[in-house]
Amino acid sequence: MENITQQGDSAEQRLAQRLKQLRVEQGWSLDQLATQSQVSRATLSRLENAEVSPTTSVLGRLCAVYGLSMSRLMRMVEDDFPPLLRREEQPVWNDTQAGFQRRSVSPPSHALAGEALECFLAAGAHLAYAASPRPGMEHHLLLQEGVLTVTVEGKSHLLRAGDCLRYQLSGPSAFDAGAETGARYFLFIV
Repeated sequence: MENITQQGDSAEQRLAQRLKQLRVEQGWSLDQLATQSQVSRATLSRLENAEVSPTTSVLGRLCAVYGLSMSRLMRMVEDDFPPLLRREEQPVWNDTQAGFQRRSVSPPSHALAGEALECFLAAGAHLAYAASPRPGMEHHLLLQEGVLTVTVEGKSHLLRAGDCLRYQLSGPSAFDAGAETGARYFLFIV
């Protein structure tokens, strides 16, 4: 089971409510959203009722349909923070099934577009996204440890510790961690 770790009570409940609110704002039924996102109606219903927490893949599909980055969606469900966010206060989201952990490093702000994430992919882990949540998003990925292959719109880039990949995301992307090392990286999104 995937979970969101955050101070306070019910981040998962707030995420469920926000997902439902986004669907209702579009005027979509669960069936319409299922068609748009390629996520089953049953899964969407369980997500909106906070019976399960979404995997990275499902959340990526929903974000693409709504035109949001995953981090922006997560900020929508997080409480407001002061300008300084101590490490122990930074929200962490885990997808144990995919071997992915994401920490929101930068203080969330509805007024600012940029964000910084610290991510970890377990050894041999693979994440794939069918589309960019917002075409043209600028990413700067700085690999801290391990080996990571990033595929952006069909072109693969092999990164080693210290390498930085800068790209604009409009189509599909994938992240493959080294089979023995995994990968820890910072992702800056503009």
